[in-house]
Amino acid sequence: MAPESVRFAVLGPVRVWRAGTELEPGRPQERALLALLLVRAGQPVAVSEIVDVLWGRRPPDSAVNVVRRHVGSLRRLLEPGLPTRATGRWLLRGAGGYRLLTDADSLDLLRFRSLRAEAQRAVLDGAPARAVELLTDALSLWQGPVASGIPAEARGHAAFGSLDDERLATVKETADAALSAGIPYVALPRLRAAAADSPLDEPLLARLILTLAATGRRSEALHTYDTVAARLADELGIDPGPELRDAHRTVRGDTGSTGSGGSTGSVGGRGASLPVPTQLPHDLPTFTGRRAELDEVLGLLPSAARPVGTVVISAIGGMAGIGKTTLAVHWAHRVADRFPDGQLYVNLRGFDPSGAVMSPDEAVRGFLDTLGVPPERVPHGPDARAALYRSLLAGRRFLVLLDNARDADHVRPLLHGTPGSLTIVTSRNQLPGLVAAHGAHSLTLRQLDTDEARELLVRRLGAERVAAEPDAVAEIAALCAGLPLALACVAARAATHPHFGLSAIAAELREAHGSLDAFTRADTSADVGAVFSWTSRALSPAAARLFRLLGLHPGPDVTAPAAAALAGLDVRRTRLLLTELSSLHLVNEHVPGRYAFHDLLRAHAAELARTRHGDAERGQAVTRLFEHYLHTAHAAVLLTAPYADGMPLPPVPAGVLPEPLADDERALAWLRAEYAVLLAVIDAAAASGRDSLACLLVSSLERFLDRQGHWHDWAAVQRTALDAALRLSDPVMEAHGLRGLARAEGRLGLRDAAATHLERALEAFTALGDDVGRATVHRSLAWESEQRGDFHSSLRHDQVALDLLRDRGGKAAQASALNAVGWSYATLGDYRQALVHCSEALTMLQELGDLVGQAATWDSIAYVHHHLGDHARALDGYRHALALYQDVGVPAEEAGSLIRIGDTHRALGDDDAARAAWRSALALLTDLAHPDAERVRTRLRELGADPLGVG
Repeated sequence: MAPESVRFAVLGPVRVWRAGTELEPGRPQERALLALLLVRAGQPVAVSEIVDVLWGRRPPDSAVNVVRRHVGSLRRLLEPGLPTRATGRWLLRGAGGYRLLTDADSLDLLRFRSLRAEAQRAVLDGAPARAVELLTDALSLWQGPVASGIPAEARGHAAFGSLDDERLATVKETADAALSAGIPYVALPRLRAAAADSPLDEPLLARLILTLAATGRRSEALHTYDTVAARLADELGIDPGPELRDAHRTVRGDTGSTGSGGSTGSVGGRGASLPVPTQLPHDLPTFTGRRAELDEVLGLLPSAARPVGTVVISAIGGMAGIGKTTLAVHWAHRVADRFPDGQLYVNLRGFDPSGAVMSPDEAVRGFLDTLGVPPERVPHGPDARAALYRSLLAGRRFLVLLDNARDADHVRPLLHGTPGSLTIVTSRNQLPGLVAAHGAHSLTLRQLDTDEARELLVRRLGAERVAAEPDAVAEIAALCAGLPLALACVAARAATHPHFGLSAIAAELREAHGSLDAFTRADTSADVGAVFSWTSRALSPAAARLFRLLGLHPGPDVTAPAAAALAGLDVRRTRLLLTELSSLHLVNEHVPGRYAFHDLLRAHAAELARTRHGDAERGQAVTRLFEHYLHTAHAAVLLTAPYADGMPLPPVPAGVLPEPLADDERALAWLRAEYAVLLAVIDAAAASGRDSLACLLVSSLERFLDRQGHWHDWAAVQRTALDAALRLSDPVMEAHGLRGLARAEGRLGLRDAAATHLERALEAFTALGDDVGRATVHRSLAWESEQRGDFHSSLRHDQVALDLLRDRGGKAAQASALNAVGWSYATLGDYRQALVHCSEALTMLQELGDLVGQAATWDSIAYVHHHLGDHARALDGYRHALALYQDVGVPAEEAGSLIRIGDTHRALGDDDAARAAWRSALALLTDLAHPDAERVRTRLRELGADPLGVG
């Protein structure tokens, strides 16, 4: 901390101390503003959110000016004597709002979170008693409701309510750890208090019941269950859920279970709290038939006699459209309550006609994201990711639905083999390898017979209408070959035209002269039969055109803005057309706002596009689509990383409307939601000869891919971009492609490959006369030299970069280069020059609001102070850097600051603090597969510490 330190409290009344003296935090609105800045814990808070908290829906016209005055008052409270217009060092403006610099030593909330994270690591390390101690310390920091004392209208904001949820989750984690450690009495007082505040929270009450029983209060536990069951029935009209029922059975002795029912995921003594995913697609309300098949699979649920459940639902001869997914989803919904830890779903797209098959590794990464693993903590390497996935599911009861698998190898990495769980696999193939090697049960579906087809039509059209024309119903069933997908399309057409006779519909279908042969061919890509042709002809002309053009989308799904770009329409009109398509079952809104095809319908649409639209029209549609993704992605990355150094884009072409993104949060959400689509667009653009667009899209995504830790994908798309640039013989794109590939290889530790590509990139930028490009390569060469321990070469490259940028580069690039030179001087022991350069850089970066640059520079300055023996200032600087890195999510740099914090504590003789910092750094580096992890392990061993058993 600074010599005149500042401390804050928000877990209870809002309080602030300066140099050990408590201060009055101002008037009610100033107190509410301070509380909001504190609960955001160092993150930027938008002015619009501040206004919403202070005034609600009707702010005065002067609201923004009043906010500025409040900010000024808080700054002067924290730093007396600060000039009126000065920014100060604690309360900063940037990223569209204000942020208050805090760390775990200055804010009780961050200390609470730090203790909770350490407790979670202790549980993973097999030390639940230590976790209980840490969690108890964390909860003791709460002195009442969060931000108590501020106006009630402000206190009702979601930012404060979310912290109450954190507190409640911590109480549950304490109970889990205490039960696992055999010390349940420790958690009981807080469980009782939390249950009084949250009398309908079933996971909490289940833990209370188990804890009461574990402390010898069995009768009270049973009475608590009865009370809760009555309250749920009276107030919500529902019965107790699976967790409460499991807890009740455990206390009564009806089951051998000794832990909580577990939908929080804290089973098996591990205590790691996971989200409870519910990813199953919607069940079809009109599901019918398949009684024999349902009876068969319902008898296959995991039990003591059959601990592992894997069921393959396949089709005869690779038949598509027979209802594998529909049956699997319906069955999954029927039994979902038996798997309280969650239901995972993924469409592997094994037979997608576009070729956009999802790899097992991509599916694993999606599951890890759903299970709450931050992207930067996902291991690098398919085997490591699959191992993490299996470990997260171990000891828990999950239902996993793997839809549309190509073959056995497609699903093997996704089979977790956890007793008490169930994995359902659907495929056009029977996957005998899973049956032989994994004991899976195979269920082969047949076409619906006439009675089952009639029942399907009755559920959708009504018994009276179907009974009135039995011959027409039989003909429709025959013409649809007993395929539920085809029958659903016919039923949808009939339902939208209730005045049409079924005999007329059967005649129309008969006269379509199509063939259903494609339904029995696994490799179909063209003729998908009379039913789809007939159904698509029932569309309005605009909807039919959109349907055809959607067949050109690379997948896996599409939003209304992207579909609008493809069709050259406005978004509002496109949404209406997508609704029309959805009403006839030609597209499926599988999640809100995102539409997908059945793969047969995609193939049918693509074939119609080829036959009804010429090459020029199709090409224009695809170009509009790809330009939409390119310009939206470019704008999104610039919102999240304003100083990214990708290639500039040409103007947005006429007729292309990028998706509007209001702020960096929405931009990041869009990038994450469209991630799979963007990768598919890059491949499709390169494959279709749009090499320039592929290069520009990869260049635009560089900073996003880096910060999200998608380094393997980054390297793959950079190779695609470099190949495209070489085909174009475009030296600018080749130079950027070489530099980007080298950066990705550097992140992956591929030193030799990175060095080779950087040298080629330097030659390319030099030949172009692009001094800014040369400077960026020298910066990368400096980083590579430092990784090899060649600090003199690192300084030389950084100085060259700075010289090149002095007159040509932007201010952010100059400031970053200044800090890099300062850091290089520091590594060589020239601390005076290091401070000169880094101080100049920090001033520039604060003016720009560049948070990542500020973090790097604070780290450099702290490193200098450490080596000058001023350890207090060193810790102050490192904590500023750490908070900023955590804020923007740059885990590798966060780990570097943690390592140096540990070094500083070690120099002060505080081995416990050094050990804690190094362990935190090691956890980050191990998850990143970073080569510095071994260096941190060595530090911990020198202290006689077990490095958490990590890595």
